Amino acid sequence: MATLDSELLEGLLVDRAWLKGRGIENTTVDYYLRSGKLEAVIHGLYRKPGPPLKWQNVVYSLTLLGYDVHVGHMTALTYHGYDHYLKLGISQSIRLFSPQKLPRWVERIGVKPGFSIMKIRPFPDIEVGMTEVPFGTWDWPIRYSLPERAFIELASTIETREEILQANLMMEGAANLRPSLLQVLLESSTSIKAKRLFLWLARTAGHAWYRHIDLSKIDLGVGKRQIVPGGKLDTEFLITVPKEVQDGQQESIF
Repeated sequence: MATLDSELLEGLLVDRAWLKGRGIENTTVDYYLRSGKLEAVIHGLYRKPGPPLKWQNVVYSLTLLGYDVHVGHMTALTYHGYDHYLKLGISQSIRLFSPQKLPRWVERIGVKPGFSIMKIRPFPDIEVGMTEVPFGTWDWPIRYSLPERAFIELASTIETREEILQANLMMEGAANLRPSLLQVLLESSTSIKAKRLFLWLARTAGHAWYRHIDLSKIDLGVGKRQIVPGGKLDTEFLITVPKEVQDGQQESIF
């Protein structure tokens, strides 16, 4: 007979469907809740009482519940060490990507620093450019974007001058990106904006790996795209970018 202790590890979040799939019926769940062996974190979501939850508990629990989810964008870039030039002390929400609709409780659960479910996804449902990072006592695997993928994810959402200047500073420290992986990712990406802006940032940074990317194999679309209002048009990638960066005179943004 299935028991709570044999099926549910401390730190995991599960719902009634998950518990029922392991032989723990609703009446037994109700008993565990009354007895204090199980607690409701949010309506319909349960855990064993224990230490405060960390955001990684939530992400791994989503995979346990059957969701295809990974950590990307600025969260992944921060993990990989590309946020050195940004303001310290800014608490960024955890950026999650998924081809599925994630449950609404993810953005309401109250685990700091909070979650942002990314609505813009610059890639189709592909596993390229991701890695698994172990977390916790049981080394639960949390999927993260590798830096190459995370930079393109970042480029897909940039809308302001300040965001471009921040991305440009991070790109300056990205001398070790792998052109072979970038080639695959750029050919796979469905976001014209992300590809053009990433390539502009890469060319501006002047890293050696940029010369090994074959632009002829990447669909960059047609026509001009406005990234920032009042910017200067880059004639190669046909995007408007901050004039001070285009002219090689970036000023401090802080």
